[in-house]
Amino acid sequence: MKANEQNVRERPAFEVERVRRDFPILQRPVNGRPLVYLDTAASAQKPQIVLDEMTRFMREDYANIHRGGYALSQRSTALYDAAREKVARFIHAGDAREIVFVRNATEAINLVASSYGRHFLQQGDAVLITHMEHHANIVPWQLLRQEKGITLRVTPITDEGELDMEAFERMLTDRVKLVSVVHVSNSLGTVNPVQEIVRLAHARGIPVLIDGCQAALHMPVDVRDLGADFYVFSGHKVYGPTGIGVLFARLPLLEAMPPYQGGGLMIRSVTFEHTEFSPPPQKFEAGTPNIVGAIGLGAALDYVSSLGLANIRAHESALLAHGTELLREIPGVRLIGTAREKASILAFVVDGMDPQELGAALGRNGVAVRAGHHCTQPLMDRLGLDGTTRASIGLYTTREDLDALAASLRQVL
Repeated sequence: MKANEQNVRERPAFEVERVRRDFPILQRPVNGRPLVYLDTAASAQKPQIVLDEMTRFMREDYANIHRGGYALSQRSTALYDAAREKVARFIHAGDAREIVFVRNATEAINLVASSYGRHFLQQGDAVLITHMEHHANIVPWQLLRQEKGITLRVTPITDEGELDMEAFERMLTDRVKLVSVVHVSNSLGTVNPVQEIVRLAHARGIPVLIDGCQAALHMPVDVRDLGADFYVFSGHKVYGPTGIGVLFARLPLLEAMPPYQGGGLMIRSVTFEHTEFSPPPQKFEAGTPNIVGAIGLGAALDYVSSLGLANIRAHESALLAHGTELLREIPGVRLIGTAREKASILAFVVDGMDPQELGAALGRNGVAVRAGHHCTQPLMDRLGLDGTTRASIGLYTTREDLDALAASLRQVL
C-alpha cells in the first residue's frame, strides 16, 4: 500500500479545522486578509494529497496506457484502470465498465445527446428537462432538436425553487423518450427528488439522465439505488483536477450506443473498409486520455471517502442553516432558492445593487463568491432576475467563513 493511500484510510473522524490544513491554498491571504473561499460550486479547491499523487505519478510511473509491453506502461495502465474502479465504488456502480472518462460533465451530457440521442431519438420525440437546468443540460438537446427535430419540454418550478412534481408527472406523455434532470441545482441548491423522478419515468419505460455535478461532492450517491440510467459529474467539483469527468451509464445502454468519437484506443481493428470497435468503456474514449487527471480524480475520491459523505453532508447542512439565518437578518438581502430540501448554496440579491458589483466588493474583502446567472439564464428569467450573488459551501467551509460573509455584506451595504 502506498503511503498516501494509508494516510487516507487512517484519518480520524471529520474535523473541519484539521481538514482545512489539507488545502494549501486556504492558508494564503488575499488583499491582506484571510481567504474566505465560498465558490466551491464553481470549482472545489484541491487537497495536498491529490497534488502529491498527481506529481508522484508523473515523476515515478507516467507512460501512455495500453499496449505498452514495458514496465512503466503496464504500471500506468494499472493505475488508470484502478481509478476507474474507484469511481465505480464511489457511486456504487455495478461494473467498472459502466464508467466512461470524459473531460467534464458537460462532455458527458453531450456524449449522451450525440450517441444515444442521435441513435435512439426520432423526429417528434421529446426530451423532458426542468426549469432549473444548467446550460450544459439545455444546449446539447437544442442542438439535437435542430438536427433531428426532437422537442424539448420544460418542467416548471415554484417560486421557492422546487420542482412541480404534479406537472412533471403530467408531462410524462408517450412522446417523452428521455428525462434529463439536475440532482442538485447549482443556482438554488434545491435537491430534486431524483429517485421519485426515476420511478415515475421508468414506470413509463423512459430512461433518465441525472446531472450530479453538485451532488457527488455533498452527499452519498448510489446510482443503482437511484435507478439512474445515466449519471454525470465533473472531477474538479469533487476536489479533483480539471479536465476529467465521469459518465456512468448502464452497460446495456453503452453496448447499444454507437461511438461518440473515432480514433486510437477505441478500436479492435481498422482497415480502410471497416472498423471494429472496442467494447465499453473504451469504445467512448478515443485517443490518449487524461491519464494524470484520472489518477488525481481517484485520489480525490479516496480523500472524500475517508471523510465520509454522510459526515460531510451533516457538516455542510449545519453551515447552510447558519448561513441562511445570518443572511435573513441583514436588511435589504433577499435569499433566492428556499426549497425545503437544499444543499450547499446561499444565493441572494440586494435590491438596487448589481450582483457583479456586490461580488466584486466582497472579493476586495477576501470573500470569494460567484455572481451572475451561473449558466442558468432561463432560470433567472423565470425568477425575474438578471443574476444573483452566490456563496457556496464545501467540506472545508467554517462558521467563521459565513460570519465573514455576513460582516462583509453589512459593511458593503
